[in-house]
Amino acid sequence: MVPATIVAGLGYVSLRQWETAADQLFREQARDVAAMATEKVEMMLRHAEDAFLDRLQVLLSGVRVDDRTLDELVAQSRLVRRLYIFDRRGRLLHPTAWRDDDAAVFRPLLAQITPGFWDRGGKREVVSRGEVLLVALLKSRGEPVLVAFARDLDALREDIFEATLGGLESPTIVAILDHQGRPVYSRASLDRAERVLSVTFREGLPSWSVAVYLPPGASPRQTVRRQVVIFTAAFGALLIVILAGLVLAWRLMRREAEMAQLKSDFVANVSHDLKTPLSVIRMFGETLEMGRVTDAARRQEYYRVITRESERLSRLIDNVLDFSRIEGGRRTYDIVPTAVEPLIRDTLEAFAYPLAQGGFKVETRVAPDLPEVPMDTDAVGQALANLIDNAIKYSRHRRAIAVDAVLVHGELAISVADEGMGIPAEEQRKIFEKFYRVGRSETQGRRGTGVGLALVKHVAEAHHGRVTVESQAGAGSRFTLWLPVRGHA
Repeated sequence: MVPATIVAGLGYVSLRQWETAADQLFREQARDVAAMATEKVEMMLRHAEDAFLDRLQVLLSGVRVDDRTLDELVAQSRLVRRLYIFDRRGRLLHPTAWRDDDAAVFRPLLAQITPGFWDRGGKREVVSRGEVLLVALLKSRGEPVLVAFARDLDALREDIFEATLGGLESPTIVAILDHQGRPVYSRASLDRAERVLSVTFREGLPSWSVAVYLPPGASPRQTVRRQVVIFTAAFGALLIVILAGLVLAWRLMRREAEMAQLKSDFVANVSHDLKTPLSVIRMFGETLEMGRVTDAARRQEYYRVITRESERLSRLIDNVLDFSRIEGGRRTYDIVPTAVEPLIRDTLEAFAYPLAQGGFKVETRVAPDLPEVPMDTDAVGQALANLIDNAIKYSRHRRAIAVDAVLVHGELAISVADEGMGIPAEEQRKIFEKFYRVGRSETQGRRGTGVGLALVKHVAEAHHGRVTVESQAGAGSRFTLWLPVRGHA
């Protein structure tokens, strides 16, 4: 309770300090949003204008160009509202006469065009009578001409602002303001919205700016106040959590005691499983060394026994080492496209002798034309070997094993089925836990460490797959390793 009270006091002070920091951070983020919006608008506007100027330059480079052709180009370009072309002496080349009140807007810009611009070329924006005009120097029949055009505001809103800012993900409202500070475009209503800051366009729209607004009730201070209320409620919940923590700690201690017992059993089982094959290997090796076996067939049989027990010993050691790597987070996988049928065949060949000695009937069904599947060959082979080893260990009188490999809904399903003693329904979820073994006398009497199925589950999940079991007590079990056919990044 004392630490909880101290935490509550420190938390309240921190929230007050966070209020100031949050406001400053929010302004920085809002400035970043506005700067990004200006860059996107400028880039899209520049592309649209360059495309228009390129088409206009093509027309001006032609043998003959008239007002009708230029008017058709303007009509096809939604962004351009009015186009005027002048020669170096300021004479109007297109159109042949001023239209409407355009003279008051376009004529003053001629005074802003310096001789250096005629020599240097390029393009620039000029503000005349409150309207932004784009001025560019092009070539017409080898002579420089001054091109000036005004933008269509509706097209600017729909084709530039909406296309650029309409999908912008931000909790704020982004708006475009003209040179007089009037909203020209906004993503949402600005009614009762609080203006945070604005960033002026660097090019394309002189004196225009992108402004960031806060929707009503979304200011950082209001957010902090809500956090204070939430914190108070959380403090009350903390008291409940403390009591619940006491209960959970007691349960955890009991679980740890059980886990310690399971680890102790695991060490005993591993020691027993290591001792058994080593004793057999030593016995048969000493017999062969002393030359007591004169029959060649019996010697070959002894060699097979030594090989079988060595393979069993290797699988046991591999399981223990892999389990240690998994527990330490050091297990890695080399996943590459692998053929399925050779993997299954090689794994079954490793069990050829114990299967033959046990009188097992093995049926293998691998679907034709299976694609190569991304997998770690050694890891999946080890998982399959654990499933086959379990099928051998827990088979009783009906000694039959079936290994299937098929594609099901975009996944490779490798199944190992036996007709052994089966697994009770209430224990089927627990068998994939580390150290767990089905709690019956007939299973506990068989060798095993309790980590084989845990390794199978880890291998499946490392390949973004899963392992399932279908079993009925006394009727056998079917374990299925599901692997995605397509790899994951």
